[in-house]
Amino acid sequence: MQKSTPTPVLILGGQENTLSLTRSFGKRGIPVYVSSRPSCMANDSRYVSKIYPITSGMSAQAFWSELLLSGKHSELKNTMIFACNDDALEFMAEHKGDLVATGDYIVDEFQPELLKSMLDKQQTLEYATSVGCSIPQFWNVSDISDIEAIAEKIVFPAMIKPIHSHKFQRVYPGKKYLLFNDLDALFSGAKTALANGIEFMLCEMIPGSDEQLSSYYTYIDAHGNHLFHFTKRVIRRFPVNHGGGSYHITEWLPDTAAEGRKFFDGINYSGLGNIEFKRDLRDGKLKVIECNARYTAAQELVTASGLDMSFLIYEHLLGRTRPETRDFKDFVRLWLPKRDYHAYKQLKSSGQLTSLQWLKSICHRQTFSCFSLTDPMPALQQTMKWFKR
Repeated sequence: MQKSTPTPVLILGGQENTLSLTRSFGKRGIPVYVSSRPSCMANDSRYVSKIYPITSGMSAQAFWSELLLSGKHSELKNTMIFACNDDALEFMAEHKGDLVATGDYIVDEFQPELLKSMLDKQQTLEYATSVGCSIPQFWNVSDISDIEAIAEKIVFPAMIKPIHSHKFQRVYPGKKYLLFNDLDALFSGAKTALANGIEFMLCEMIPGSDEQLSSYYTYIDAHGNHLFHFTKRVIRRFPVNHGGGSYHITEWLPDTAAEGRKFFDGINYSGLGNIEFKRDLRDGKLKVIECNARYTAAQELVTASGLDMSFLIYEHLLGRTRPETRDFKDFVRLWLPKRDYHAYKQLKSSGQLTSLQWLKSICHRQTFSCFSLTDPMPALQQTMKWFKR
């Protein structure tokens, strides 16, 4: 009797998260298709069955519309689609009805309008307030006069936080927001952002180290049932206090999970959700920093801890239900050596971390987002690109 081929997956966009999903599915014999920019790490993985690189000079949305809705790619029929960056989420939110109508694709249980709202950072904070979650203080800004009107209320450091992160990063690559320590610098930065058509809000910077950051992940089905619960915290970021994570660790954090559930259940959310908090040492409260409706850059940490959320969701969407779980290993670490070395140098220069403290902190078994002995090419290619730069 011939064994049936597993349902293939198509992963849209992303970088480290796409590579993690590719390895997870590929190791199980599930065919993996990837459609992202040519620089995507997963393109070099031995587990990729086929690559659909986004055409240079073409928007991701236009390319994916052609790929999935033109009827020209019959080999993609009966695939399950996973979104791994905000461009992909925007595409899925806009075209879920079209994708379902073809009968060719399996998509998760997100609500398109709510997903679009989650891409709006200001809307996220407004939702959080509506369900009783604590948030940083923020102000709407549509013109420089809006900042002038609140100048006396601003506490520095303050940040220009984009409404839509993926659009902001097209103008400010690699940045999550812009941080300012005085009013003159803020006015200058705001004028530049407005001139570039960036929608943003002005937001207070929650004081305290990056160790106060924690995250909650879940998946909620169409009936409001949670498939899993996962929490982690940050050890370091680079740049310190406003960059990407350089060192993460898993740990079950009941208060982070409770606040995360309050948020997602309160807004009647469905689909994959991740919410990040920072504990404000001034009042002890966890305050919402941002929310993502996708797999994050720390996805490999989740998988390494024993909770393979992407496969759990895959099985769920194929009708193979599993009991609700939060079964994962505590104190599994994800380390980004190059980025964390820069974080160490910055912290050392400000007297917050000694060389011995840094060395002690990394003397543990580590998980890496890119390096893998069984799938070495992504790491080798990244290393070659680094040397060329």
